[in-house]
Amino acid sequence: MYKKVFKRIFDILVSLTFLVLLSPVILIITILLFFANRGKPFFLHRRPGKNEKIFTLYKFRTMKGSPKDKDGNFVPDVQRITKVGGFVRSTSLDELPQLFNVLFGDMSIVGPRPLWEHYLDLYNPFQKQRHKVKPGITGWAQINGRNSITWEEKFEFDVWYVENISFMTDMDIIFKTVKKVLMREGIASNEKDTMTMFTGTP
Repeated sequence: MYKKVFKRIFDILVSLTFLVLLSPVILIITILLFFANRGKPFFLHRRPGKNEKIFTLYKFRTMKGSPKDKDGNFVPDVQRITKVGGFVRSTSLDELPQLFNVLFGDMSIVGPRPLWEHYLDLYNPFQKQRHKVKPGITGWAQINGRNSITWEEKFEFDVWYVENISFMTDMDIIFKTVKKVLMREGIASNEKDTMTMFTGTP
């Protein structure tokens, strides 16, 4: 019942509450990044959601330039993070616009993180199970290592969550996420903490 009905109600109530309470913070960050990123404070990107349906993800723009170089190769995030973006990213404030994704129904507060669209062709059948539910702002993998674990471990945590969704599990993840954010554990703000690109499972 929670997975099919109450989880969506929970998402709406939580996203609305945080959007209202954090509206001053969201406004200030928007203004700062507007000037830091030459009028472009937001990062919009196509990501696969539930059942691999593509949606537009909203985040604060913490990096400059194109994600690809002139040869079409992806540029490591650490080489593109701005000074203002580094602070916003290190405090996880760059995720706040995703509350709108939750409110619109593309995401959930808790679920597997929405990854790059081109990863869809790299997943094996087991890993594809992460798309049976809506992606989340935080998830089981985020409180169990985030950027310090391997991709294979991350996907195992994602699938575990898909198979064990419950209200208590979601509350546990939310409380542990808040703790990690306050203690700034496992947050990608420098080269050491940034996750490498997923290239497929051997």
